[in-house]
Amino acid sequence: MLRQGFHRIAALVAAVLVAATLAGCGVNNIPTYEQTAKARWSEVLSQYKRRADLIPNLVETVKGFAAQEQNVLTSVIEARAKASQAQVNIPADVLTNPEAMKRFQDAQNTLSGALRQLMVVAERYPDIKSGQNFLALQSQLEGTENRVAIARRDYIEAVRVYNTELTTFPGRIWRSVMYSSAQPMATFDIPQQEMQTPRVDFGTKK
Repeated sequence: MLRQGFHRIAALVAAVLVAATLAGCGVNNIPTYEQTAKARWSEVLSQYKRRADLIPNLVETVKGFAAQEQNVLTSVIEARAKASQAQVNIPADVLTNPEAMKRFQDAQNTLSGALRQLMVVAERYPDIKSGQNFLALQSQLEGTENRVAIARRDYIEAVRVYNTELTTFPGRIWRSVMYSSAQPMATFDIPQQEMQTPRVDFGTKK
């Protein structure tokens, strides 16, 4: 009886030691890094939606003073529609599908360009620039663009860590043994300077 108890304790100690050794060897790194990257991606989507929600009021404000700038206003509305559609129709495998990620990024980049054009138009109309509603929306948009930039930067870094784990030792071993379904994640193609200083200014800082 005493010997059986001893064997049970020895087995328990051995199991604890094995678990500790595995944890120290990074056996949980792949799923941990994967979940971190997915969380960062959710934040990217949240900030893009926040930006899209601001645009209708911004367009209406500009239209009230510069209805003649119809081409610019239309391009913003159309770009927003395409970006929103791209976000609604994101394929389930977007994080491991570089082509799907590029389509999503292209739609968002087109909207970013259209918004910059809208701000250029606003600069030509003093009544727009001095309107409190426009100034408030401009400030909110600027803040959101900065949050988008930071969210993308954090996602890119999380993906870099995850992808590196899949291709380096000992992550390669754990992937082949335990996480064979783990696939590299797609990322954004963003200039290095934007990664370092994610700061957008639509003219609110003088």
